[in-house]
Amino acid sequence: MMPPLLHNPSAEAAEDESHWLTVSDLMATLMMIFLFLAVLHMLQVERLHQLETDVRIDASESRQAIHSALTREFQRDLPRWNAELVERTLTLRFREPDILFDRNSARIKPEFEAILNDFLPRYVALLKPFSGVIREIRLEGHTSSEWSPGTAPLDAYFLNMELSQQRTQAVLRFAYGLDALQNEDWFRARVAAVGLSSSRPVKDAQGNENSAASRRVEFSVLTDFEARLLEPVAVSSRQPSVSSDQPSALYAE
Repeated sequence: MMPPLLHNPSAEAAEDESHWLTVSDLMATLMMIFLFLAVLHMLQVERLHQLETDVRIDASESRQAIHSALTREFQRDLPRWNAELVERTLTLRFREPDILFDRNSARIKPEFEAILNDFLPRYVALLKPFSGVIREIRLEGHTSSEWSPGTAPLDAYFLNMELSQQRTQAVLRFAYGLDALQNEDWFRARVAAVGLSSSRPVKDAQGNENSAASRRVEFSVLTDFEARLLEPVAVSSRQPSVSSDQPSALYAE
């Protein structure tokens, strides 16, 4: 007959202690992994935030440089052209309807042809060094909401839409006919002619439409700021904000 097995409390306690030590080590390891991942995520978020800040700074500097260059080039011409430069949108606005087009016509008047002949080569040459940050050069045609008496507002809107589109096409066709722009492929890749009808009328302080001021032609510069924010970028480096042929002096403003 075999003797009964003796109960060994010390052995059981040691086994339990070894089990809890193993679980404790596993939990500590998992905590270290989670902590490492959290720190890594925080660093990545911080780097991405810094990149976004850098892009915003680059965009602001680029827009300021473009505005400064446009101001230097055209500030003496704006009064005689009855034009204005809008800094917020980098828009050069021609606002003298009596010299732009004949009424209800897309034929460019000789006075406006003379202005465009002077303006366009200088404008395109000035913007070329910024081609690396320019997403689009938008040529916009705007009309008033007026048409012939008795025309329904919606019919007048679409008639003016067709007219504004024809006018921007006429201006763009004129631009392509200039010798100075024949080899400017970058300009053709970025320019867009848009007819907006009376969708953006100019109004006075009382909110009434100023029909004469609403009939205008605008050239606006759109930068690639939004596209650069959305595109995937390496967090270890900053991308240059301008093309390699841009003079660094443009940032000395």
